[in-house]
Amino acid sequence: MSDIAALKASLAPRSMAAGRGRVASLRSGAFWNRIGTRFLPFADAATEDLPLGRILRLSLFQVSVGMAAVLLTGTLNRVMIVELGMSASLVAAMVSLPLLFAPLRALIGFKSDRHASLLGWKRVPYIWFGTLLQFGGLAILPFALLVMTGGGTGPAFVGHLGAAAGFLLVGAGMHTTQTAGLALATDLAPEDARPRVVALLYVMLLIGTLISAVVIGRLLADFTPTRLVQIVQGAGALTMVLNIVALWKQEARNPNLIGTREAQPAFREVWAIFIARPRTMRLLIAVGLGAAAFSMQDVLLEPYGGQILGLTVGATTSLTALWAIGMLAGFALAARRLGDEGEPHRLAGFGGVVGIAAFLFVIFAGPLHAVALLAIGATLIGFGGGLFSVGTLTAAMAIADSETLDDRTGLALGAWGAVQASCAGLAIALGAFARDLVSAAAVAHDLGATLAGPATGYGFVYGVEILLLLSTLVALGPLVRGRDANSSAPSRFGLSEFPI
Repeated sequence: MSDIAALKASLAPRSMAAGRGRVASLRSGAFWNRIGTRFLPFADAATEDLPLGRILRLSLFQVSVGMAAVLLTGTLNRVMIVELGMSASLVAAMVSLPLLFAPLRALIGFKSDRHASLLGWKRVPYIWFGTLLQFGGLAILPFALLVMTGGGTGPAFVGHLGAAAGFLLVGAGMHTTQTAGLALATDLAPEDARPRVVALLYVMLLIGTLISAVVIGRLLADFTPTRLVQIVQGAGALTMVLNIVALWKQEARNPNLIGTREAQPAFREVWAIFIARPRTMRLLIAVGLGAAAFSMQDVLLEPYGGQILGLTVGATTSLTALWAIGMLAGFALAARRLGDEGEPHRLAGFGGVVGIAAFLFVIFAGPLHAVALLAIGATLIGFGGGLFSVGTLTAAMAIADSETLDDRTGLALGAWGAVQASCAGLAIALGAFARDLVSAAAVAHDLGATLAGPATGYGFVYGVEILLLLSTLVALGPLVRGRDANSSAPSRFGLSEFPI
């Protein structure tokens, strides 16, 4: 017995130490969980039914869309003009072709709401065929460009037709995949987690864009036609891999959908009912005005820094990085505030207010020759744009949730995407045209001696963006008031309604 007592006495300290170790481990785990929830804004987007790993895997379709956007509007744009010596107007026409499919996003969302797949899926077939369209466009695009510029065999018009088909296929695939993918994420996420899930998806889109820009830029540092073919087709293959991984076991098969192909109402009829609601029309107007306001300067900010402030290429490139940092911060704040039951219209309006301040910083950076003001302005443009995008997209999802007749999630998200993409693309083109026109008139002294300089054209565009943002706030105002109408406090209308 004495030996047993001695053994117990010797093991007791070890047991106590092990117990203290387990307690310390539990405390450490709880500490890091609190740190993650507090400082990682998307750590709490996960729920029991939709864990974080599954959300991140689903978000890979956004990475593929960001990669395709970099190729179309960045890499191929530059390669076609510089390395392949193509006309800038022809390149602009080619790059703008994907925007032709932007208005169809509402129709794509509507169809995915009511799709009766033989396998029991609604969203997956649209994401899959969108992926195939992206892959097909990226597969033929580099060869078409080489034929188009005389680097291949065959007449040049065949290359023109092939390049146009390639850009159209990629654009159609991007819009189809993104619309159905966002609708699928909305279907999977519980209502209280949807704002954080949407913000996380747009963070992944931004991350995919940034990483793709860096990697593709480095791979094309030593340009050859063979390298171009390898990179673009490699991007097509990677798109297939990413989207297959994103779709794997995400949407449950619904046996009730199998073989149920009853007559469905026409899109025109459902759209008329959907758009007839005053809040819907006002929200889409606000989305269009805000998207145009934040996008008009997309191709002008870096030239403004180089031409007016004399910044180097590296310094102007850093403006894009600052814009991305601001956008990430906007996504994070939007996810946190909306997760705390913040009002999405008010949050979008606050993003518009930030955008007005941002463009004022940019305008005054020129005459003051203050690079710091330009850097602050670029950061705030991204921050305000992030708040506005997530706020209005969440409001669009709320419109879908308020419909009691049937599921209109895809229709609402598709309408948001169609208006946002169409107005942004149109604003970019109009902004560049307005800058050229006003700058030419100013340099020719047609606007007087005070405005005789190239900065006048840039200032005109930034001023128009401020006016568009003010119009956006006017459009959003009654929506905020409408949400607060059920409260006991008197409702008001004005810019004072927006700051949080």
